[in-house]
Amino acid sequence: MALRRFFALNAQILFWIFIAPFRGKPPVRLAEVCSQMVRIGVQAVPMTALTSFSIGFTLAMQGAYQLAKFGATAYVPDLVSLSILRELGPLLTGVVVIGRSGSAITAELGTMKISEEIEALEAMAINPVRFLVAPRFLAMLVMLPVLTVLGNSIGFVGGWTISHFALDMSSTTYIQRLIASATPIDLYAGVIKSFVFAWLIATIASQSGLGVSGGAEGVGQATTSSVVISIVVMLVANALLTALFFFLGPMML
Repeated sequence: MALRRFFALNAQILFWIFIAPFRGKPPVRLAEVCSQMVRIGVQAVPMTALTSFSIGFTLAMQGAYQLAKFGATAYVPDLVSLSILRELGPLLTGVVVIGRSGSAITAELGTMKISEEIEALEAMAINPVRFLVAPRFLAMLVMLPVLTVLGNSIGFVGGWTISHFALDMSSTTYIQRLIASATPIDLYAGVIKSFVFAWLIATIASQSGLGVSGGAEGVGQATTSSVVISIVVMLVANALLTALFFFLGPMML
């Protein structure tokens, strides 16, 4: 039943974004999309930056400790580059967005549901999916990949901090190693993952919010459930996408 509602919500979102404007129906409000982009993306930059820098810093530090045993600290930039681009960049950015924005979407829609604001919209012949869900979906779809690319860059700075100050590696050498170790498919894989994560996070959060019942307690339960389900589904999707790129990667080069 929940899976059926999930796909039904996706169908409604796609209808209001791609089909409804060509059938004379009101389009998704661009102003609301931009407002949600600021809330989901711009306001999440500090947290994303801090998380990404910490991950790059820690990766380089742990990698240097292990690689020093083999006299291979020159490969620290390779470790940082591939780990962040392929896996940790999109995954950790997704976790930050789930905790910050996914939970907020569920709480907002859930509060509207129990306060009967959604019913009021329907009474005025305003579709809640077009008015509330689609702008958040589009904003998430745009801003999560942007945050991922930004987070990747800041993660590289974290790796540079250890490589430059602890390993005496020049900035030029570090950048050259970053570029030489990564391929375009590594960057594309991370961005594609972030698009998929954005779709899952926005849809799960919206579905959880629209399905709230039981007053304020129901909002809290729905928000917690939304965060947990989003993280689990994102981890499963990440594993499947990683396997897909692993087997199809050589064919795409």
